[in-house]
Amino acid sequence: MKHACRALILAAVFALPTAALAQTPPTANHRALAAGYKALTVCSAVHTAREAGASRTPASVEANELVGIYPELQSLVGAMPVEMAGDVVSVAWDAVAPPRIATYTPGRGCVIEPMGYVVGGAPARAPQVRRTSAPPLATAPVQGDAAALTGAVDRAFIEGFGVGTNTTGVVVMQNGRVVAEKYAADFGPNTPQRTWSVAKSLAGTLIGAAVQRGEVDVKAPAAIANWRGEGDPRGAITLESLMRMASGLTSDAAGNRTDALYFGGTAVDEQAPGWPLLAPVGSTYRYANNDTLLATLAIAPTFEAHPPAELFDRLGMTHTFAETDWRGNYILSSQVWTTARDLAHLGQLYVQDGVWEGQRILPEGWRTFVSTPSGPQPPTGAFGYGATFWVMNRSEGVPADAFAALGNRGQYVVIVPSRNVVIVRRGEDPAGKGFDVAAFARDVLAALD
Repeated sequence: MKHACRALILAAVFALPTAALAQTPPTANHRALAAGYKALTVCSAVHTAREAGASRTPASVEANELVGIYPELQSLVGAMPVEMAGDVVSVAWDAVAPPRIATYTPGRGCVIEPMGYVVGGAPARAPQVRRTSAPPLATAPVQGDAAALTGAVDRAFIEGFGVGTNTTGVVVMQNGRVVAEKYAADFGPNTPQRTWSVAKSLAGTLIGAAVQRGEVDVKAPAAIANWRGEGDPRGAITLESLMRMASGLTSDAAGNRTDALYFGGTAVDEQAPGWPLLAPVGSTYRYANNDTLLATLAIAPTFEAHPPAELFDRLGMTHTFAETDWRGNYILSSQVWTTARDLAHLGQLYVQDGVWEGQRILPEGWRTFVSTPSGPQPPTGAFGYGATFWVMNRSEGVPADAFAALGNRGQYVVIVPSRNVVIVRRGEDPAGKGFDVAAFARDVLAALD
């Protein structure tokens, strides 16, 4: 029963499409989205790896990131040829329409251009200067049962926590030092992968940094220009309600797949602010990409002086690339590429209660704020919801203070402050093949003293 409930919540969280969708004859929109999915994925995987000092090939991406994707797109992407020419990746999808184009800019990752875009049709984007390296993560012998820890990590790579899952990387930190690290073939410590919804927790961290600088108030109405008209009830939506998935806004579908934004080339500021209220603000939990996109849009004015890369580099997350739409809006609900080691840095920031190298990055009490399930909650399943982080308060055998960043295809950052432990698991799990992160966390924690 426990496994059945967990599968249900994961399906609800990440909005896995039904088999019926896969049987729908492909429309022109499906073909265009499939081509956009492939162009952006290949572009980001290959170019961010190269910039980080690793190497990926389109064939490797085909075998990992492009396997087990949304069923209505899976049947299309394999037959679509991908072409790479310098910083441009193109995928043809129609005999008449232009191919879908993704373009790479150093320091920024890749952008999926709007449908109909032709190479050379827009000015080049300015590269973003980044730190080129970070101090290596310190390692230490495990305090606990080293053999048991090795066994738990090894099981993650042989489907020991979910049949059909594909683990690509694991990092375990104890007391600020790496005690376990392992990668699958084609992946390594310098290989970025897409975070999917782990990006939401990165967005929450950027919001926290802005609060610490005195630039943002999470209790105030979110600064969305579209909602400032007289009588617009959305003007009451606070930044906190967006962070807690309690805005009351309607959305495309349960789980709020935002394909037009992610792969279609629609811009965040064109689409995300347009949804009407469905319920009173703060009354209903509804997991939605749009809430995080809107929270990010609300703090966008702070990015001119403090872009996301500034915080990432400060934390030593130098192989982390926050991507934008073609108009420059950050897509911090999903579109960040990063390494397992960089995510371990994120987790360690929270273990240290928002302090990094002796300086406070996040407000005092921010860890409690993001990890406290306040307001409406998911009705069932193994996890509650805080503010851009999931709360493992319903997971048997896991410490009560454990919380996590969770993302589609098996991206997990489990943070256990009371044990000074961070557990990162990266994956490319096919749709419907869930990795049991609570069981993995239990086994890892049991091996640690």
